[in-house]
Amino acid sequence: MIGKIENKANKILQKFPVVKKSIKRVYQLGMYAISPKIKSEGDLQRISPKDGMEYFFGYYDKSPWDITDRYMLCLRTKNTTSSVAPKEAAEIVLFDTENNNSYKILGETHTWNVQQGCMLQWLGPNFNEKILYNDFRDGQYCSVILNVNTNEERILSMPVYSVAQDGEFALTLDFSRLHRLRPGYGYANKKELTRFEKCPNTTCIWKMDLHNGEVSSLLNYTDFADFEPRKEMKNAEHKVNHIMLNPSGNRFMVLHRWIAGGKRYTRLVTINSDGSEMFNLSDDNMTSHCTWRNDNEILAYAHKHDKGNGYYLMGDKTNHYERKWPELIADGHPSYSPDGSIVVTDTYPDRARVASVYCLEEDNIQTEAKVFAPFKYDNDVRCDLHPRWNRIGDKICIDSVFEGQRMLYTLNIE
Repeated sequence: MIGKIENKANKILQKFPVVKKSIKRVYQLGMYAISPKIKSEGDLQRISPKDGMEYFFGYYDKSPWDITDRYMLCLRTKNTTSSVAPKEAAEIVLFDTENNNSYKILGETHTWNVQQGCMLQWLGPNFNEKILYNDFRDGQYCSVILNVNTNEERILSMPVYSVAQDGEFALTLDFSRLHRLRPGYGYANKKELTRFEKCPNTTCIWKMDLHNGEVSSLLNYTDFADFEPRKEMKNAEHKVNHIMLNPSGNRFMVLHRWIAGGKRYTRLVTINSDGSEMFNLSDDNMTSHCTWRNDNEILAYAHKHDKGNGYYLMGDKTNHYERKWPELIADGHPSYSPDGSIVVTDTYPDRARVASVYCLEEDNIQTEAKVFAPFKYDNDVRCDLHPRWNRIGDKICIDSVFEGQRMLYTLNIE
């Protein structure tokens, strides 16, 4: 009941972000004072050392593990609470989990944020020798393919957002516009060229060949605004975010968001990887975090006018959807295990400042861990857990701050 009241209050306060932040903090402090105190629960294994530095991987749609599940990637930096997109470089770290979590520094990136890092990931199809990450060099955003064995690197002319599993191509967007309109997800190195335009007739999604570096424009902002337009889109400010390619790479999903009169709208759109066959999959004003179950199904935390907020399994290019785990009404970051049998997701901190990790099967919800989040890590510099699977599907990795700094942890899954 309290959760529903909180969701309703949050919806009302969306129009008043400054007021919302103040009311939220007063409410948090009051509820924390009367709540039971928990630091951590669960079989948590810390991978990163307690050396005064902060360690984290990034988003939930990538795995820090290589194909052998021995080596893990993450970022290391001094501070992640002073800015959502710091100008200081972050080091790229490689942990050896079979050698007492010893590590080496592979390089550094000058383009990162506290939510998604620098899109650091192992490059397919082998996921064992080359990594890919975004950087800022010679005054331009770029991406780097680095061989971790030879230190040989290849520079591509654009940063990446979503990378095909076969390593053939990547999709990307305007990280400067994203930074302005969604702090903590974009990059602050360059000023946004479209900052004075609400709906630019310029490219918003590009496709880049990872072999020859060739870049092509797929879609403009106006393509989204002109596709099945709604009256709220008129004179609204538009952006796109959260591109995710399906397993085969032939289709992707993206969140089209627009802001009008202080109110935010989101719809989930799916598109062929050549920019064709756009489909409006979920258009009930709110879609948050999503994951592909397979090439044709998407699990999303979304709003449905007839059922409310929750997790919905949707058939791509259809109007069919199914409510899953109706007990879960709070937003989280879901992803399927490698064999597709289990979903891992998390929660944001509750009234006691405790966030949870759940494993979800068809008729079962298992709590795997609970961790405390200090008030230092809140709002745009919060530390979301972003649970991610290893390659075999028996471990989960999270970022957490229950020991006072961002650290990298793993959980064994039975």
